[in-house]
Amino acid sequence: MTRVWFLPVLLVVVGSAVATALFLDGSPGAAAALLLVFVLLAGVNSPLIFPRSIGALEAQRRSVADGRPIVYWRPGCPYCMRLRVRLGRVARRAHWVNIWRDPAGAAAVRAVNDGNETVPTVVVAGQPHTNPDPEWARDHLFPSA
Repeated sequence: MTRVWFLPVLLVVVGSAVATALFLDGSPGAAAALLLVFVLLAGVNSPLIFPRSIGALEAQRRSVADGRPIVYWRPGCPYCMRLRVRLGRVARRAHWVNIWRDPAGAAAVRAVNDGNETVPTVVVAGQPHTNPDPEWARDHLFPSA
């Protein structure tokens, strides 16, 4: 749990320190703008922008039942963020598994990526796709979107 929030908290702390220094130097506008940038970066790097994660076993069970893809991800991963943002609202149709919270999810990713925890790994109909192009994912995984 701590690892998930380390980067967002670090960004807020560093941003606050730099903004305080700018404010004390007489630049309140620059301090506010910089703090806003750091808070936005923290938000984007937090697990808050991703759909609610479930366990790998539950995701696999649900995927078999409803045919939706499984997306294995981890907080702070720029490729995961890119995929999430590019998918937009249709991202909620997938089953998301945070590999830092779920050891079974991390094991599933390692099993299909030669022992590496390379994310995002998207599994659809049992077929893994490591770091797929977001446009491909949108067109092939969610054709009606």
